[in-house]
Amino acid sequence: MSLKQKYRQEVVPAMMDKFGYRNVMEVPRLEKVVINVGLGEAIQNPKAIDAAIEDIRAITGQQPVVTRAKKSVAAFKVREGMRIGVKVTLRGSRMYDFVDRLINVALPRVRDFRGISPRAFDGRGNYTLGLKEQLIFPEINYDKIDKVRGMDITLVTTAKNDEEARELLKLIGMPFKPH
Repeated sequence: MSLKQKYRQEVVPAMMDKFGYRNVMEVPRLEKVVINVGLGEAIQNPKAIDAAIEDIRAITGQQPVVTRAKKSVAAFKVREGMRIGVKVTLRGSRMYDFVDRLINVALPRVRDFRGISPRAFDGRGNYTLGLKEQLIFPEINYDKIDKVRGMDITLVTTAKNDEEARELLKLIGMPFKPH
């Protein structure tokens, strides 16, 4: 069963019961997933951007966008407009496929994995997860990477608060740590 089917058949009825929604459209859902890789080393090594683009393209199946510095910071030797990272926004079926792979394939491959923190919500129903290495995704070939890079994955939901979002992600299958 795909994640989208699971959402329709299991998550929606459970959320309607728990929160007392009267309409299916009130039930929170995943809106988009944003994957961001910040590259501090891109200042000295511009080729790092190209390697990160290839990694993110392999993981998501979508072409990432290069992010640029908004301000110059002399302490970090960063000038306004410098290429300092890559990001990609997933929606629709690509988003559901990515979240399914993240939950069932990538997260279990993290070393000493005991679950993800249930406190990384932003107050508006969005969840951000930081990964230390891109190697947990099976699409990444260990021999081809030049450097281990981390990434931030933000799951944006239509939930009004953190409690609704936490329940939504729990029902989808996110492996939260017990308190």
